[in-house]
Amino acid sequence: MRDVTGRWRRSGRGGARADGRAPARRAACALAAALMALQAALTGCSGLTGGPDARDRALQGALDRWAAALRDRDESAFLAAVDPDAEAYRAEQRRVFANLAAVPLASWDYRLVRTGGFAPERGEGGGRRVAAEAELRYRLAGYDSVPVTTRSRLTLVERGGRWYVAGEDTRQSGRQLWQQGPVTVVRGERSLVLGAGQDRARLRALADLADKAVPAVGSAWHAKPREWPGRVVVEMPASLERMAALLDSPVSNYRGIAAVTTGEAGGTGAAAPADRIIVNPEAYGVLGDFGRRIVLTHETAHVATRAKTTKATPLWLSEGFADWAAYRGTGRTPRQAAPELARAAAAGRLPGQLPGDPDFGFAGEAGKLARAYEEGWLACRMIADRWSEEKLVAFYRAVGEHGHRDGAVETALRDVLGISPAEFTQRWRSYVAEQLRAG
Repeated sequence: MRDVTGRWRRSGRGGARADGRAPARRAACALAAALMALQAALTGCSGLTGGPDARDRALQGALDRWAAALRDRDESAFLAAVDPDAEAYRAEQRRVFANLAAVPLASWDYRLVRTGGFAPERGEGGGRRVAAEAELRYRLAGYDSVPVTTRSRLTLVERGGRWYVAGEDTRQSGRQLWQQGPVTVVRGERSLVLGAGQDRARLRALADLADKAVPAVGSAWHAKPREWPGRVVVEMPASLERMAALLDSPVSNYRGIAAVTTGEAGGTGAAAPADRIIVNPEAYGVLGDFGRRIVLTHETAHVATRAKTTKATPLWLSEGFADWAAYRGTGRTPRQAAPELARAAAAGRLPGQLPGDPDFGFAGEAGKLARAYEEGWLACRMIADRWSEEKLVAFYRAVGEHGHRDGAVETALRDVLGISPAEFTQRWRSYVAEQLRAG
């Protein structure tokens, strides 16, 4: 309805008809008024001068002031953008502002996505409220080449002709690390580690391992210029429950999982997506030094390959490559690195085909998940052994560039490795049996 009214207003400018008669003008004005009244009724904005477009501009202006105050580290201006009557929310935002003090921000902006209708506010002061969905986009200085994007459901209130942020959907609480407590920042040579509820010494050890993981992955992936900047951002919350909150998923999905990497598969243009390695402090904490090294290198490999990992890339390839990069050069034998698969092979249960994406589900039998990772690793290891490491990287890129899943692996096998899917599977099964027998 808004678009119809806008077109009518443009065509209605200019006054009376060329022959000087006015009835058509009066009719046009009457119809325009009716349309405007209908629009106001539909949007719930009949009491707001300027209509929904003016309202949305005012809301965006309030969000712009709020974001600018945070970028400028101006606490007074930041809190001035919050509803003075929303005492609990103001106290919460005061804590968030303090929690962000050490976080190196290169940018922080809000974009109004959509708004709902609004109704008179109950209680002292009157005013009107509007529900709004806003997109927060921020970058960490020196690490993010593109912004991290997240959405929030906010409530804004108008008081005395000015809009304030008055609240946020509590179901989204804890989805950002700084909502969970003061953020401690540790800088490595190639890493930035952010922790909440963690001591600095533990975060420093994490940064040291991440610094070693980056060049290890770089030598395996051979990233092209601007494809991957050769640095990682790692976050460690206080607990498994806090990790699940960051990922907006059930705790059961990550119990026993030492770390995961978040990010958007398939970069746009030359910019690499903004990834985060999220560490589960509980599962990570029970690992030895070698296990921690493998975990950080594996997740760093996901960061490095993200721009070339698309919907066409099966999980056996993306997870198998990450494990291959992690174990590469460690001297670990297949039986040492694939214990679950070795036990299955010893019992005469060799895999018949490469694992499918559902086999990599976090919720399920732990041995099945481990075997899926080990099978993918041995598939990638076979390509590196039987063809070359360069061919493995070329195969990975070719699969991702296919654009969609159907035919992606088959085409890359033919074009890069010169082999059919059936022959590849048979060679892989033989390779698995051979490697697990050899130790």
